[in-house]
Amino acid sequence: MDQGTERDVPPGRGTGSGAVRSGPVTGRVPLAVVVVDREGSVSHWSRGARRLFALPKEEAIGRPAPDLLPVSGVLPETGDIGDHGSWTPHDGLGPDLESSLGGRLSYPAAGRARLTVAGDDRVDVLWWAYPLVGPGPERLLFLAADAEALGRDHAGGDPDEEAGAAIVERIAPGFALHTDFPGADELARRLPEILPSMSVGESARIVAQVLELGYPVLEFSQNDRVPVTPDWGVARRAERRARRERAARALAAGEPVPDDLRDEAEDLEYAAVRERLEFLNEVSGRIGTSLDLSRTIVEASKAVVPRFTDVAGTYLREQIVAGEGFPDGVPDTTTMWHRVALEHTDEPGRWDDVVPVGEAMPFPAHTPFFQCMTSGEPVLVPRITEEMGHAIASQFEKRDIRPLITGRSMLLVPLKARNVVLGFMILLRHPERPVFNDMDRVTGAELAARAGLVLDNARMYTYQENVAETLQDSMLPHIPARMAGCDIATRYLPGTLLGRVGGDWFDAVKLPGARTALVVGDVMGHGLNSAAMMGQLRTAVQTMAGLDLPPAQLLRNLDDLAQRLGDSYLATCLYAVYDPVAGELHLANAGHIPPVLVRAADGSSELIDLPTGAPIGVSGVPFEAVRVPVAPGDRLVMCTDGLVEVRGEDIGIGLATLCESAAHPAASMDDACDTIIRALGTRGGRKDDVALLMARLAGIDDDAVAAWRLARDPAEVGRARAAVREQLHDWGLPHLADTAELLVSEVVTNAVRHARARPVDLRLVRADTLLCEVDDDDHDLPALRGAGPDDETGRGLRVVSTLAREWGASRGRTGKTVWFELTLPRGAAEGGRFPGRR
Repeated sequence: MDQGTERDVPPGRGTGSGAVRSGPVTGRVPLAVVVVDREGSVSHWSRGARRLFALPKEEAIGRPAPDLLPVSGVLPETGDIGDHGSWTPHDGLGPDLESSLGGRLSYPAAGRARLTVAGDDRVDVLWWAYPLVGPGPERLLFLAADAEALGRDHAGGDPDEEAGAAIVERIAPGFALHTDFPGADELARRLPEILPSMSVGESARIVAQVLELGYPVLEFSQNDRVPVTPDWGVARRAERRARRERAARALAAGEPVPDDLRDEAEDLEYAAVRERLEFLNEVSGRIGTSLDLSRTIVEASKAVVPRFTDVAGTYLREQIVAGEGFPDGVPDTTTMWHRVALEHTDEPGRWDDVVPVGEAMPFPAHTPFFQCMTSGEPVLVPRITEEMGHAIASQFEKRDIRPLITGRSMLLVPLKARNVVLGFMILLRHPERPVFNDMDRVTGAELAARAGLVLDNARMYTYQENVAETLQDSMLPHIPARMAGCDIATRYLPGTLLGRVGGDWFDAVKLPGARTALVVGDVMGHGLNSAAMMGQLRTAVQTMAGLDLPPAQLLRNLDDLAQRLGDSYLATCLYAVYDPVAGELHLANAGHIPPVLVRAADGSSELIDLPTGAPIGVSGVPFEAVRVPVAPGDRLVMCTDGLVEVRGEDIGIGLATLCESAAHPAASMDDACDTIIRALGTRGGRKDDVALLMARLAGIDDDAVAAWRLARDPAEVGRARAAVREQLHDWGLPHLADTAELLVSEVVTNAVRHARARPVDLRLVRADTLLCEVDDDDHDLPALRGAGPDDETGRGLRVVSTLAREWGASRGRTGKTVWFELTLPRGAAEGGRFPGRR
């Protein structure tokens, strides 16, 4: 704020005339800016104050303000300022105030005084004082200007002449937003209030000009109140420009600045520092707008081109690009660096073929790149020589990059976070552009530090997101799209972008008798703890389903398990068993929302009426199961409450929408799931995870099932073999007859041998596989065991295990079931139903 920016003189407003000018003229004027704190001491002393009062900043800061300033009524009218003379009041401008530095000053004041120094020199000073209000230590803003200079520049003669006096009949200061003292922003905002004797409209025009021009102004008016500053003349502006150019050349060359140019050099250095700070602030605002690693890299590269550099290439460790961790320690010559971005101002395509994005390469130890990545400090190469260009180009096989880099200025800056080098940026400037200097090195280092932190945040977020997704994928089963007698489709939606791990799950478990268990559950809460609890419950459900426990009993056992795991969590669970042969669903509910059944016959949909039950973990509450008949083509929709429940809305609205969207015709199961998600998943306010499972209950035709009852007689084994062979020929599967006959013989033999009182039941089911089941009333499950060369038994199940696609055994209420499956040839069955009878 010490000195304004030069402006051209408007037409008709020249300088050097001795006549009184009826209108204001435009130029600039130095202002002294001083800030006084609440203790009455000087806390800011500008360059303008140093020039006007001939007192260095080092001697002024901290001294009592009454010793230095002439503020009439605000500070003592006469003060001793040591070797610099004394102040005396000046008749004319400014009222005497009764207030003082004791805190009673609450409105602007103005005045005029003379500073008398040794040698009879006098400085005629115009001053303005403004109280500062706020939480900071500053309490008074003091502005001053050389009155003699103002009068001389305007009147063209002595300031004591009548013309000169008239031209300064009223003077008021204004200042710009970038004023370099605390509290300036607030004062600039309140400028219309503190300009004395000005209307709101006139003050607003002054503010607009100050903000537009960006420099301080003084208002001079004899008749009209217009914001102008005195004209210093074209010659003075040209002299000033020449001095600044000389100072700039000295700074650029690194030479000592002459004493007579020191002020200009300080201004240039200040402007350069301010420009660099503005650039860094701008770059900081342009990068890190998201946590996407790729987007952050592109933002960092584009932010520096072309303002700071002409070419910006970004390299990251290859492990970071792959979302992996990397070893501790300093990079070495084996570290692979992945080129992830390249921005430039050259003609399009010039760099693409030579240094394509996506390439990974190491860097030899003798290169400046290796020095940057191992030291973690910027490396400055003022000009890339022919020799260095050849050394760099030797790293690129069959590609000559020397025309792209030779003669350019290069700056390498490391991308670091937490003292770890994540990558580096290669910055190049065209030969005709000024080379990178030490200030550019500092700017580049700060730029890289900010970009490195943003990149590290994005990297950590990407890594954690990958871990969360991997964990969630590992906990959610990968259900085949087709199981015995039914087609299945699933969806999982995380509640929020940052909470990708939750407690919702679904599952489908293969059961004996071509049946399928369908499960949806929801552990209350979010995060890793809920996910861990969900994993334990899902594993328990899979285990108990494999034992073929009835739905109500399974939920009872699951509740007991939850109590043993702890009482910190509750969960809801819906468990359904689909029997495609019997054409029915067997369901039990533990506090979960009911499923939807869509009837194929008429396309209607309904919520299945189930006993609600208590959530898993409540303990001591009985569970009930119901059986619901279904027809081929019906669809069962099971989901968690996150899909239908929205905060502030009745859950009945969500359930009704679920029924409506589930009944919507769809070309496939996936399309049907997407229709539901679009109808419910995009509603505002959804915060919970969503698990959705849909099953099309295709059923199995009666003529795809064959059953026989066998007496507990070893002779029945031969009858079983013959019956199976004949049935397979009827089904057009003669190539399976030999294998099936052998395995049936082994399984039926064991059943007949161990049955106690009830006959043995044999059943063949042709679905997606050929299923063979044998039931008896013995509860002891068979197990594989080794058989020695002389043993007569123990080889039957080993034969079954070797030849069958799958096999197993499970206990039932009346005994056990041993089963095995054989793979059907392609086209032998479609979705568990014969061709032509879907």
